[in-house]
Amino acid sequence: MSEDIYRTSHLKLRPRRHWGRMVAAGIVLLLLAALVRAFATGKIEWSYVGEFLFAPAILEGLVNTILMTFSAMLIGIVLGVVFAIMRISENPVLSWIATGYVWIFRGAPALLQLLLWFNLALVFPKIGIPGLMEWRTVDVMTPFVAAMLALGIQQGAYTSEVVRGGLLSVDSGQYEAARAIGMGQLMMLRRIVLPQAMRVILPPIGNEVIGMVKITSLASVIQYSEILHNAQIIYYANTRVLELLLVASFWYLAVVSVLSVLQMYVERHFARGTKRPKATG
Repeated sequence: MSEDIYRTSHLKLRPRRHWGRMVAAGIVLLLLAALVRAFATGKIEWSYVGEFLFAPAILEGLVNTILMTFSAMLIGIVLGVVFAIMRISENPVLSWIATGYVWIFRGAPALLQLLLWFNLALVFPKIGIPGLMEWRTVDVMTPFVAAMLALGIQQGAYTSEVVRGGLLSVDSGQYEAARAIGMGQLMMLRRIVLPQAMRVILPPIGNEVIGMVKITSLASVIQYSEILHNAQIIYYANTRVLELLLVASFWYLAVVSVLSVLQMYVERHFARGTKRPKATG
């Protein structure tokens, strides 16, 4: 034994070389460099990017994109909570209605729903209460209203499944304990179930909000003046297609970056008191 120690004591410990990882990293860096070079030397007038970055029409589109994102998400979250509770209800009628809602609005493409809502006047020329108050549907169903309803109702179907997953993640003992102390359904949901379910619900909801920022670009097909729509109007006039698309990309990334930071702080807020102690020793 002592002889073996003597034979190995003079050897130096060298870190293991991961040649495969190094080659893969080199290839990725080369591809990134080629991509950057292509954009830097391509037929892109970067001065136009800077010129239109803060153009009034682009900033108006930015505001409209943010407004549509929060409006549609508000509708989606309210509908999602309501239909998630209906789906896990012991009332079979409510449960079937919620199941049908999720099935229909998750199955239909967002673009199709946008076009249906925008052309609702073909089915209902007037909306309101007959004989009391009525409006022409074409006057009510503006691009903003049509996009908000289409995106919000579709989002409600997705959010419903997220909320249902969060509610089911709460241990059944919590429900039984709440009932044992005489809590009603609404109080139990508000004080016991939802605060615990929020830790499960928030990450996917944050992901859905970020997805909504991008999906609002579909509203450009019904002439809603969000970022992409306004960028298209400008490049139809000056033919600077790539430059305006880069401007739109910049603002989408900026909004998503801000929302990602907000999501992190909201998740931290609801995760208070649940952190595990760090391992010691």
